[in-house]
Amino acid sequence: MTLADAGSDVPSLLTGGTRTPATAGATMVPEEATKRVVGEKTAVDMKLELVPVPVTDVDRARDFYVQLVGFVQDVDVEPAPGVRVVQLTPPGSSCSIVLSTGLPMVEMSAGALRGLHLVVNDIESARAELVGRGVAVGEVDDSAGGGVRYAPFTDPDGNAWVLQEMSWRTGPAF
Repeated sequence: MTLADAGSDVPSLLTGGTRTPATAGATMVPEEATKRVVGEKTAVDMKLELVPVPVTDVDRARDFYVQLVGFVQDVDVEPAPGVRVVQLTPPGSSCSIVLSTGLPMVEMSAGALRGLHLVVNDIESARAELVGRGVAVGEVDDSAGGGVRYAPFTDPDGNAWVLQEMSWRTGPAF
């Protein structure tokens, strides 16, 4: 469920308030829904769409991700007193990050995330673009082998990201 889908239930969803009928029992999963058979399509699609990124200063982090890294700002709302939600999406991605305050369900120590991957089809170009915008990106590392290359960077709070290029995932199909 996105913030737009939640409508008037946004404050209760974000603050851990009373569940709506649509979310009531969300932790109750029928046993048959938890079974997986390799090679068979499941009846339920699951898409990772939002990753909380813990920061100390939402404005500073938003500016870093939008102005320097090039993310698109989708949402910046204060749906309830003491609650702020900033949703940002990397260019070309269907998964966003959320920077927030006042949301107990996503509280983490600032800088605690490690190994967030931004997959690119040309790591040299992506690295050069970020460096040109002022992001301190490490050198490209190909020691993993198999055509996989990485270049690390961190946000102002120390959350660790890597640009990742996989040589077989390039071109228009990427």
